[in-house]
Amino acid sequence: MNSTSQIQLRVPRRPKWHTVVLWGFLVLVIAAAGWCRWVFVQVERYSILDQAARSDAIVVFGAAEYDGRPSPVFRARLDHARILYERGIAPLIVTVGGSEGADEHSEGGVGRDYLMGAGIPDSAIIAETHSRSTSQSANRIAVIARANNLRKLVIVSDGTHMFRIHAICAANGLNVLTSPRPHTGLESPLQDKDAIWHEILTYTLWKLHLD
Repeated sequence: MNSTSQIQLRVPRRPKWHTVVLWGFLVLVIAAAGWCRWVFVQVERYSILDQAARSDAIVVFGAAEYDGRPSPVFRARLDHARILYERGIAPLIVTVGGSEGADEHSEGGVGRDYLMGAGIPDSAIIAETHSRSTSQSANRIAVIARANNLRKLVIVSDGTHMFRIHAICAANGLNVLTSPRPHTGLESPLQDKDAIWHEILTYTLWKLHLD
């Protein structure tokens, strides 16, 4: 054996770039799946959670209206708000929502007119008629709440919409309870699934400040 033999050191191989990319992609997929699952569970939980209790106002989020008449979904929200009002949950109803494009009717205005036609006095309704998204609606509700000293609100909308509404309203400093409107009987299971995926996407975009 040669005394001058040299000790050979093994240099660890560097992982190939495509292996790193693959592992990074897998981590992102797993994280995204976990996030979607968490939001899904929250949406499902809030969709059946009725927290209606004595409050300062009931807030109805707008939906489609057709030439001054509320759509079946919007009508179901308004009818639910009317029932809560008649139960004495709150002495005031706030209808929320602006108009689409050149439409002369706003969702908030249509909601106010519908409730007045159902026997709710004009003095018990505030119509917000400018917001065009959930985030804008929450901002406008916060302004109305501060101006009218409304400290606790019951929010009425679709069940799948409740988790996102609650989060956005809380971010605006609002103390809100959620009360989902009943199903109209017109919704299909496919529509319900589409609504949940819509909420997962829009909630994620809001959290990323892209909404």
